[in-house]
Amino acid sequence: AAGGDGGCPAPGRAQIFAAVVDTFLEKLVAAGSYQRFASCYRCFYKLHPEMTRSIYDQFVSQLQASCVPAAARGESPLAGGFTSRFVRRRPSGVPEEDVRSAMVPYLLKHRSYLRKVLKEKEEENRKVAESVLAGRRRIAELQQLIQARKRAWQ
Repeated sequence: AAGGDGGCPAPGRAQIFAAVVDTFLEKLVAAGSYQRFASCYRCFYKLHPEMTRSIYDQFVSQLQASCVPAAARGESPLAGGFTSRFVRRRPSGVPEEDVRSAMVPYLLKHRSYLRKVLKEKEEENRKVAESVLAGRRRIAELQQLIQARKRAWQ
């Protein structure tokens, strides 16, 4: 027998995974209460509280419906995502190298994107700063003109 002394077979990986997913979902639903969900969508909640509750209930039921059957089959509920693809294969057999080989290209691409966005924001800020300085110069000119006309009037 696969289980040992008691005659009960040891739980397989799929059963353990299913139990972990069930526990995770229970804790997720408990921690992510409706009140937290509603606070994330406060404006919508104020306009349509009944619909917000319905959306929350549908979200929880669909989350459970999609995760529990996948876990029962021993599959990752994140099928198709990075995690499920990575867990299924380990090219080098060394977890640190596998994570590094998978994450470094992603992180480099993300860093490149962030640098691009930063340059755009810096350029935008530079233009705004120039316009603010131009506005301040115009205000100073107008104040001088007002003072000159005030002196001329007196």
